[in-house]
Amino acid sequence: MDPVLTPVGGHAPAARGLAKAALRYVEQTSATAVQVYVSNPRGWALTEGDPKQDDAFLKGCADQGVAAYVHAALLVNLGSPTEATVERSLATLEHALRRGRAIGARGVVFHAGSAVDAEHAEKAFATVRRVLLPLLERADREGWPPLLVEPSAGGGRSLASRVEHLEEYLAAVDRHPHLGVCFDTCHAWAAGHDLATPGGMTATLDALVAAAGADRLRLIHANDSKDACGSTRDRHESLGKGTIGTQAFAELRAHPAVEGLPLIVETSSETHAADIALLRGLTR
Repeated sequence: MDPVLTPVGGHAPAARGLAKAALRYVEQTSATAVQVYVSNPRGWALTEGDPKQDDAFLKGCADQGVAAYVHAALLVNLGSPTEATVERSLATLEHALRRGRAIGARGVVFHAGSAVDAEHAEKAFATVRRVLLPLLERADREGWPPLLVEPSAGGGRSLASRVEHLEEYLAAVDRHPHLGVCFDTCHAWAAGHDLATPGGMTATLDALVAAAGADRLRLIHANDSKDACGSTRDRHESLGKGTIGTQAFAELRAHPAVEGLPLIVETSSETHAADIALLRGLTR
């Protein structure tokens, strides 16, 4: 795949105006893909966007050929035993989907969530089905972007951390076509997938395709890690400077399931330009 045709970018700031901040980020990093928050990433407060900023962002991305994605707030947990959390999570996803449509986003990423405690573990997927399946149906009808479930780094009562767990998660919503997958390399490493050993990234992506299907993978979060494989710790590091290493990302770029998919880095913003350049250099 021609590296110019593969969108590569990072998580962009949205403070002080979505278009102002994110499009300046595109200029500074030469990104051809961006991911943004459209609400407080660590809270439940939901605010409507500025239509002028939305339109400017939409036009700027279209003019520059930039693929845009939304990351939903980090508190979202559709498998929670607390009904208030489930209701707030649903409202947050609906908000992110509406805002995503307004800014031309190609997908809305959300974390797979957790059952939290052992007593709720057997009921968690029933909760996911109850709230997520109707949302997927509505998103399809309304022309909202696809939802992209992102497996976690593991630990606790995670509903999906290893890529094999995606099979059960997708089955809970009848493998609805409006639900895709976002694969995060740091999360997979933390959950115990040995991506650093030669062939490890390939084997992990093969397992993901087997669990989710060949066309379900829609977005890659390309992050190195500060911690050991299986640590369940989600601490990102600049590419090639962490415990995963550069070779694994070359293997990622070479996998047929990743060909042409947008690559987003979520490392320290100071290193984004270098991380984006490194990913572009790892051609097939």
